[in-house]
Amino acid sequence: MHFEVPKLPMRGFKDFAKHYLMIVLSILTALGLEAWIEHTHHTHAAALASHQIEAELQANLDGVHNSYQRNQQRLVSLQQLHDAIAKDVRDGKPDTAINQHIQALKNEFNLSLDWPIFANQAWDVAVANQSASWMDRAALSEYSAAYSKQRDAASWMTQDSTLFLDAPRMATLRTKIDLGREVDPIEFLSVLRQMIITSSETQSQLQQVEAQLKQVSPNHADSSKS
Repeated sequence: MHFEVPKLPMRGFKDFAKHYLMIVLSILTALGLEAWIEHTHHTHAAALASHQIEAELQANLDGVHNSYQRNQQRLVSLQQLHDAIAKDVRDGKPDTAINQHIQALKNEFNLSLDWPIFANQAWDVAVANQSASWMDRAALSEYSAAYSKQRDAASWMTQDSTLFLDAPRMATLRTKIDLGREVDPIEFLSVLRQMIITSSETQSQLQQVEAQLKQVSPNHADSSKS
C-alpha cells in the first residue's frame, strides 16, 4: 500500500516537523495495515486448515470404529470356537469326536483382520504451507498427537501385528481341516490361541487410536458438552 504525502512549501522548522510527522504517520499506517492484512490471512488459513484436519480425523475415526466393530464380531467367534474345543479336551473326549466338532465349526477357524486407511493429506498440506504454525498451540498439539498415534499404529500393523502368529502352521491346519483330515486338538487350540491374541492386540491398537482421535473430534466434543 502506498501513500503519497502532499508536497508543500516549507517555511522554517515548524513546517519541516509537520512534513516529517506526516511521512512517519504514513509509514506507520502502511506498516500497520500490512500487518493486519497478514494477520487476517494467517488467521483465515489456520482456521481453514483446522477445519480440514478435523474433517480428516473424523473420517479416520469413523474408519477405526467400523474396523473395530467388524473385528470384534470375528474375535467373539474365535473365542467361542476356542471355548467349545477346549471344553471337549477338558471333558476327555476322543480326538475323533473333537475333530468332528472342529469340522462342524471349521468356518469359524478364520483370521480376517480389518484395518482402516489413515488419511493424512490435510495435515501434510498444513505443514507444507505453514498454516500449522499459525494455529492455536493447544489445538496443534492435539492434531500432532493424533497423527503420531495413527503412524505408530500403522507401523505396528505393518511390522509387529503377526509377532505371535505362526502363519505357516495355521495354513497347514487350515488345509488339513478343509480336506477333512484329522488334526491334533492341542495343536489346533495352540494356533487358535495365537489367532485370538493377534486379533485382541489389533483391537487394542484400534482402541488406542480411537481414544486419541476422539480428543480432536468435533462430534465427540459436542456430545460431551450435552
